[in-house]
Amino acid sequence: MWGAPAEPADSYYEVRPECTDVPNTKFKIRPGKTLSVRRWKAAFSPDGRLDIAKTLDRIHRGGIHPTIRGEVWEFLLGCFDADSTYEERDQIRQQRREQYAKMKSDCREIFPVVGSGKYITAPVITEDGQPISDPLVLAETSQDDNTIEIVKELTSRDPLDNKVIQWLLTLHQIGLDVRRTDRTLVFYEKEENLAKLWDILSVYAWIDTDVGYCQGNSDLCSPMIMLLEDEADAFWCFERLMRRLRGNFRCTDSSVGVETQLCSLATVTQVIDPKLHQHLETLGGGDYLFAFRMLMVLFRREFSFCDSLYLWEMMWALEYDPDLFYQYEDSGSDMEKTEGAKVRQKSTRKCGKYERENMKVKNPEAHLPISVFLVASVLKDKSSTLLQEARGLDDVVQILNDITGNLDAKKACIGAMKLHKKYLKKAQATPSTQKLFPFTL
Repeated sequence: MWGAPAEPADSYYEVRPECTDVPNTKFKIRPGKTLSVRRWKAAFSPDGRLDIAKTLDRIHRGGIHPTIRGEVWEFLLGCFDADSTYEERDQIRQQRREQYAKMKSDCREIFPVVGSGKYITAPVITEDGQPISDPLVLAETSQDDNTIEIVKELTSRDPLDNKVIQWLLTLHQIGLDVRRTDRTLVFYEKEENLAKLWDILSVYAWIDTDVGYCQGNSDLCSPMIMLLEDEADAFWCFERLMRRLRGNFRCTDSSVGVETQLCSLATVTQVIDPKLHQHLETLGGGDYLFAFRMLMVLFRREFSFCDSLYLWEMMWALEYDPDLFYQYEDSGSDMEKTEGAKVRQKSTRKCGKYERENMKVKNPEAHLPISVFLVASVLKDKSSTLLQEARGLDDVVQILNDITGNLDAKKACIGAMKLHKKYLKKAQATPSTQKLFPFTL
């Protein structure tokens, strides 16, 4: 209620008592600002259509109450269309749950540990497709004392195809990362929750043959497990998030996908803070690899767990595009998607503030994710320190590491929005930048 004191949100994500070096959480549940359960329910029409404009405005003002965070995220990430009805969403949810169950069943047929409530942290197969009969592996993959049968089954099959081999080779790496992910949280003291995270990442690695599994995926998926009780719902939320970010994880023999965003970050910094950009280049940091982690896992390491969730929902609300659901669901060709987008008139009222600014720029190549400007905002805030104290890349890394736990998510987003506007304005007047991003307003 109005006038009530702000409520700390840490109690919703309990930290293990022995973990004393966890960053302090700045996010608080503020009555009248944070999207509450009451406001959330009131945002739906009788048949279930969501007033997304009011919802976005409330999120911009104070984030989302932890008890409804998962279901709100499903809209922000494009799992559901805001203009859909309760009945339509129930049908979609049921179809997706069945689809996930089928994919998980397919994985379980190949490797029965999937869905068993267990996970592995040691390799089960060699690169040429031969099972490993290591005692440690046998102990880890045991389920109902049936370990020997699992190994025999792998051994007795026809030669495995390359997709199966590559997938099996990733499973123990997923397990190692799962064991390290958010270990300060009481939630992950339960093996069943670790196994659920491993299952989702293993299934995703099976269906996304282009990206598979990469380190950092567990950091992105972990919150979904905590916020959405049904494993299938958590999987599809993660899958939608990866649609935004999978380009960062796509690798070739000569490059990593995130290099594209690092290059964009360099361009943005060159425009808004040329002195800092020149200094970083002089230090050998012109490739901006020191910002690699921030972009790959969306500041998970720079904020407390609770604050990182607040940052994410602020970012997604600012970037919200009402066509997102249709872009993801459309199974037609790229041309059909483009034509479909033209048919649907996008309402600026239903767009996030950042997306509205992007709509003014006609060239899609100039549409950069807000995460690039968040990093640029951090660099801008630390500009004087970097210019005065950084004498090498180690100094740059140390200065940026010192921001951990000291950033404010809302202020960071406001700073990113200001830099975005400044960048668009300056970029039009900067010939070198126009060659990279020819703007048309």
